[in-house]
Amino acid sequence: MVGKRDMQILEELMENSRLPFLRIAKKMRISEATVRKRVRDMQDAGVIKKFTTDVDPSKIGYGTTAIIGLDVSPEKFLENARKLATIEEVKWVATSSGDHMIMAEIWARDGMELTRLISEKIGSLTGVTKVCPAVILEKLK
Repeated sequence: MVGKRDMQILEELMENSRLPFLRIAKKMRISEATVRKRVRDMQDAGVIKKFTTDVDPSKIGYGTTAIIGLDVSPEKFLENARKLATIEEVKWVATSSGDHMIMAEIWARDGMELTRLISEKIGSLTGVTKVCPAVILEKLK
């Protein structure tokens, strides 16, 4: 469980993971050492898993981004989620409840490449019963 101060630190880091601890400390009116210790404690506890970069795929040549919903036969559920996670163009994979059993984000150079990925790499996985792609038109947040 994280406290109010830890949540404030997390909110700052989620907005910009490169934000210096000193700037966070000044904003919160606490010492830099306190921020550093709290961040280290949250890393040790697994609250903070990693610091990352948010990339605009279109700026690096990926003109088509899609969220894919997959339905699979129950006996192939975890196996297919793990296989999907090994595909280079797949940026994240999550198991879910609701409309689809597995959700994934895919970056492709264009619509033709997305079609190829869906038909050759995703739809061909043993046990896949349905692939439902939704092309992202604009990411707002």
